Amino acid sequence: MDQSRGKVAEPEDTPEAESDLATNLQSELESLRNRVKELESENAKLSSIVSNCCCRKGENLYEGHLGSTDSVSIYGANSGKKKVKERLSDGSIRKVRQFSKRYVALRVMYFGQRFYGFASEAQMDPTVESEIFKALEKTRLIDGGKKELQYYRCGRTDKGVSSVGQVISLFLRSNQKETEKSNGCSGAFVTKELCEGEIDYVRILNRVLPKDIRVMGWCPAPVDFSARFSCLSREYKYFFWRGNLNLAAMENAGRKFLGEHDFRNFCKMDAANVHNYRRHIMEFEIIPCNERFEGDQLWAVKIKGTAFLWHQVRCMVAVLFLIGQGLESPDVIDILLDVGRTPRKPQFVMAPEIPLVLQSCEFEGLRFMCSSEAGQALHAHLELECRSFKLQAAIFHEALLSCSLIEHDDGMLRNKPKNKAALHIPLLLRPSEPSYGERRIKLNLDASERELVGLSRTGFV
Repeated sequence: MDQSRGKVAEPEDTPEAESDLATNLQSELESLRNRVKELESENAKLSSIVSNCCCRKGENLYEGHLGSTDSVSIYGANSGKKKVKERLSDGSIRKVRQFSKRYVALRVMYFGQRFYGFASEAQMDPTVESEIFKALEKTRLIDGGKKELQYYRCGRTDKGVSSVGQVISLFLRSNQKETEKSNGCSGAFVTKELCEGEIDYVRILNRVLPKDIRVMGWCPAPVDFSARFSCLSREYKYFFWRGNLNLAAMENAGRKFLGEHDFRNFCKMDAANVHNYRRHIMEFEIIPCNERFEGDQLWAVKIKGTAFLWHQVRCMVAVLFLIGQGLESPDVIDILLDVGRTPRKPQFVMAPEIPLVLQSCEFEGLRFMCSSEAGQALHAHLELECRSFKLQAAIFHEALLSCSLIEHDDGMLRNKPKNKAALHIPLLLRPSEPSYGERRIKLNLDASERELVGLSRTGFV
């Protein structure tokens, strides 16, 4: 028996088999090369998009993201970055680039008509603050929350109130090296020379902010600076049409505000959080503006003080308007400022919010600046907005003129009773709000009741 017949035949390495194997490997290699070229082409396209994006021209935060790119950076070639290792939830480690930062103050203007105030804590949207932080995050100028950024605001303006001089302070990304150290000495402000080569904060932020918010300038500040607590004074303007108001009587009454007084009768009282209602008014005057309409002139009440209570300016102006109309005597100011004589605030309607503007905030050593390019763009934008609003005013004026061409038929109103003029009730005869002491007693009782309810639920009562 032939033993070879009992064995399984093994494939032979024939020339034909080797040729087929080489052909297959060559085909796979060519396919892989084509795929690599496609990926490189896609990577180049993505890198080009990133480098040309106006809101994200900076270097990528994470090493290896989108590969190695040569994109132009708004943060400059020397951005003071350093690498640190960060452990992820899956146990892996990635290298993260941390960038230098510096503490800065930003001067901000905004037209407040569409905003629910400046601060964003009230859960109402939009607010000026929320829009600013959206822009800061979009431009990658911040990393962290408000606490980590040491964020402060100078004035907390209410719904509808505008500003041309609001100031905020916080840490922002920087091109400078060791800015925390050089910027950190107490009370020391950095000279203009040390700001050369820095990020153009004004230009970058204004490119992404909504058109009714603009950053007007920035200034380096020491790390112990606070836009809230370092402010020396705040100045407000309240615009109004003169009409038949007695400006002399209003001016005479307004001077009674000068000095330090208890303004609890000229504010919306927050007895739970505010316990000192004494404020110092440094300046008061009523000034004309360069705006006229139908024979009337625009004026402004200018009030400067170290700090203000909630709705204080609007309450002060409301009483001044009553005096200007001859409905109240200027002496009512003295009576309302005497909280021993008048411990409870009379009920009255505040002046509307739209004409109120936070004009400026004063700080020692703060000098705001911006690049010439940013300044020109800011000026052009504000001029365009002014022209737009004047065009709208012209359209409304045309509608006003058109009303005179329409015939009025008084016969339809002969049998309709005429509306009686509202009878003015003197402030001191009106119903009053609870005093500060009464509010505190109620707060303490409410707290005690809540505590008892809590104890009863736990079984201790």
